[in-house]
Amino acid sequence: MDVFDLRNRLVSDYRDYTRSFIKIGDPRIRQFVDGHLAGEGFWPQPLLQLNPTFKPGGTIDDLVAEGVLHEECSRVFRIGKSDSDHRGKQLLLHRHQRDAILEAAKSRSYVLTTGTGSGKSLAYIVPIVDHVLRRGSGHGVQAIIVYPMNALANSQDEELGKFVDKGYAEGGSPVRFARYTGQERGAAREAIRSDPPDILLTNYMMLELLLTRTEDRELLRAAQGLRFLVFDELHTYRGRQGADIAMLIRRCRHAVGNSVVCIGTSATMASGGGSEEQRREVAAVSQSLFGVPIAPEQVVTESLERATPEIDVADPSIRAAIRAAVVSDEEPPVEYGTFCMHPLAPGSNRLSESARNQTPAGCSGRRRGGWRVIRSGTYRARLRSLRRWWSPTRNVARQRSAAGCSGVPACTEVTPAAFPSLRSGCISF
Repeated sequence: MDVFDLRNRLVSDYRDYTRSFIKIGDPRIRQFVDGHLAGEGFWPQPLLQLNPTFKPGGTIDDLVAEGVLHEECSRVFRIGKSDSDHRGKQLLLHRHQRDAILEAAKSRSYVLTTGTGSGKSLAYIVPIVDHVLRRGSGHGVQAIIVYPMNALANSQDEELGKFVDKGYAEGGSPVRFARYTGQERGAAREAIRSDPPDILLTNYMMLELLLTRTEDRELLRAAQGLRFLVFDELHTYRGRQGADIAMLIRRCRHAVGNSVVCIGTSATMASGGGSEEQRREVAAVSQSLFGVPIAPEQVVTESLERATPEIDVADPSIRAAIRAAVVSDEEPPVEYGTFCMHPLAPGSNRLSESARNQTPAGCSGRRRGGWRVIRSGTYRARLRSLRRWWSPTRNVARQRSAAGCSGVPACTEVTPAAFPSLRSGCISF
């Protein structure tokens, strides 16, 4: 796959779609609109970034060896388990997942706020399953996980099954869970009420009904002494709805016992300021929502490290390696670790940082708040595209000024030789 070609095709398709419902009679206005649609003002140049990865946090087996988790967790939390392979592969954790598990082990409420696709769900599923394993299954509802929409509950229902069901004989799982969202009908709902699971996946509307409906009294009674109350995607609860959810949580805690550990997850809850200021802001909001003490140190955030090594582009050997990689016809490495060490990969990472961190005030640059890591099967194709990007004979990167910004040329060719002098500008690739 050529990422630039993909971008061009997507832009072309969207441009045709937009034109399909624009019918302008005045030729002057039509000419102006057509010119705008044909230009790059509506569709900026593609932004290519190679970004930091999450710091490693060891393995589930490490936490078992340290006595943090029940020994059965080593069998439950394996990836790639199937009907033919009950063992699967060892599960590697990110640093923030480990930190969250350790917070739960202290019986403290916490909030995990990390980027999309960072494994937030696993960070609360592990301590919940660990608690059930230690206490034993069949002692009522020990954890309630609340999602803002059924689609998330359905997805988590499938993912949870991969861990606690796979690798065990039918009916032999040490942990039982069930979805209770209003999608269940008749016998399925009655089965949950008559034989409550250890873990209940639901939404906030069903939690409200669970607290008020007569037919759900047995299920509520089974949740007495609830250990964990989890609310996923905290950032969705704002304004009046946020106030309603805060009252719902307090009523739930009062109904099941105030010793419950509250856990919240969110990808976006604070912006601006330093990391400590953001922690304080998230802690304050979370404490208002859950009604339990949550200090800034109980806010778990992501820990990042560069995906590529630091390089000095002024070093002649580095420049020679980059130059050789540009003109070489050799295919990019297949293995991810080797790919990150490729001469072009660190350079692209550094230029991306320059674009991200040095956008001058007043410019409408393509500044991004979150970074993404190229870790899929397409990264080799993207590296091939980088050769074209780095080539000194092509103008494939632009340094542009937005309206009102002076002193920056409208279009500047960026080459390896020009790279050290790149200090400011609104950059798009």
